[in-house]
Parts: sequence; structure tokens; C-alpha cells
Amino acid sequence: MHLGNVFCALLSWLSARSRNGRWLLRIEDLDPQRSRREYAMQLMDDLQWLGLPWDDTPVWQSQRSDIYAEYLSRLTDMGLTYPCYCTRADIMATQAPHETDGRVVYRGTCRPRSGTDNSKWHDGGTCNMPHNAPAATRLMVPDRVIPFRDGHYGDHNLNLAIHCGDYIVRRRDGAWAYQLAVVVDDALTGVTEIVRGRDLLLSSPQQIHLRELLFPPTATDSEAIRFTHHPLLCNATGQRLCKRDKSMDIGYLRACGISPQEITGQLAYLAGLVPEPLPMTPAELLPHFSWDKVPRKDICMTKRTE
Repeated sequence: MHLGNVFCALLSWLSARSRNGRWLLRIEDLDPQRSRREYAMQLMDDLQWLGLPWDDTPVWQSQRSDIYAEYLSRLTDMGLTYPCYCTRADIMATQAPHETDGRVVYRGTCRPRSGTDNSKWHDGGTCNMPHNAPAATRLMVPDRVIPFRDGHYGDHNLNLAIHCGDYIVRRRDGAWAYQLAVVVDDALTGVTEIVRGRDLLLSSPQQIHLRELLFPPTATDSEAIRFTHHPLLCNATGQRLCKRDKSMDIGYLRACGISPQEITGQLAYLAGLVPEPLPMTPAELLPHFSWDKVPRKDICMTKRTE
């Protein structure tokens, strides 16, 4: 974990606890090439060390393939999925439009032209890639605006066809895509608030639409899911914190003898929750928490926590 991860964990923990809610831990280990169990175990140890205990048993996404397959089958039965043979390089080469955050908007090269009849998939699109290659699975999105209110950044109205395009729900290597897995897990584990960095803000309308397809709201639903995004922590050069920022890594900070209270107190100060960067535990920060105090612009920090 680096401080950007901890910043997100701290804010989400405080947001849940301030409403007397549960804080759930999910291990998003979908990518077999990048995910290792020892990384997840270290993450859990870091959270405990920081004073951020979770509720219930952690959910390991790598153990839920059968569940995701069931819900993908439902989408396929609705006639909303199709195989996509395009690689990212292919999409980039065709000068696909880009969003301001750098994401590629898929232009529907493999999307069937004439309805959703499976027999027409390979004949209806304009893709020139060989169809004997492994294929990803994409979900068709509607050409309509998805309105939503973010808990920190306010109202948004995004058209999925314009801002996103048909997106992948299962990769060509068989790994489950983030969007499908988190929507299924959020619904099945009773999540009512999602807290994450503002770089994922545009994922919200995709997940709202996908949730409507798989888990249609009923008259008995007591609370709609709430999305709350926070500003990103940036390094001294103004770039978002990442694993390359070794001096911001929790393992490094622990080895340097910096206490967990110093870290959470400093992050609370950067979040605008307290006027000074004094050592404080997450529990001690609860009376100070309010989303109204958190800035909306990204936060630059030096390479030292004191």
C-alpha cells in the first residue's frame, strides 16, 4: 500500500463509521499476473496496524468466478453481450475518441450491426481481426444519459455511448473485468456506499446501468447505492501517487519508524479534517469527519510525512 491507498481507506472507513455502518474489505485479485496472496496479506496487516479494522469476512474475488459466470450468462441471455476481437493497440490505431482522463471510448468495431442474434455476431460488425483468436466479451450500452449524484462532486449526467462505449465484462484471457465483478459483489454483499478516488468517477454510470440490468430496483429497496469520490494524493511533481513512489509506501514508512498515528493524522490534515498534522488514530478522527471539509482539487504533498 502507498499513501494514496491509505488515504482512500481512511476516508471510506470514516464515512462508514460516521453513519454507524459496516466497513467491508474486498480483495480485488482478479488479475492472475499481478495478484499474489502475500500482497493481500500484507495489505490486511497494514490496515490493522493503521487502526482500520474491517467487518465480516474479507471477500476474495479470485474465489468467485462461478458467481460472475452466472451473472454474465444473464447478460448474454438478454442479448446484450458480444465477442470482441480488437486489441487495445488496434483500438488506438483506429484513432478512437478519448475522454479527458485518458480512457479510450470504444467505437463499436465488433458490435453486431443487425440486432443481437448470436448467428450475426461474426458477420455484422466491421472488425477485420481474425475470429479464431481469443475474444473479450463486451456489454452493449444504451445511447442515453445516466444521471447520478456523487456524494462529494455533485450532479453528473453522462451518456454511456458517448463517454464510454461498449465495455469489457470479461477479458480475452478469461479474467473477469472490474466493472462486472464489483457490481455483482456490491449487490450481493449489501454495499450502500462506495468511496474511491475521483479517477474512477466515470465508472459510476457504467455500474449504475449494469446494476439496473442485473439487480433491478424494487419497491422494497430502502436505499439506493451512493457513490462518493475523493481528490487524489499527488507527489511533489503533481503526479498521482503510485507504487513507484517508494518513499510513500507504507512498508517503507513502517521501516523508518513512523507511527500509524502520524500517518493517519497527516492524511487527515491533508483531507482538511483537522487544522494541524498531529498524530491521531482513525477512531480519534471520527468526531472531526465531514465530507464538506474535504477539498475537491487534488492534493499535492512532499515526500515526507512530517
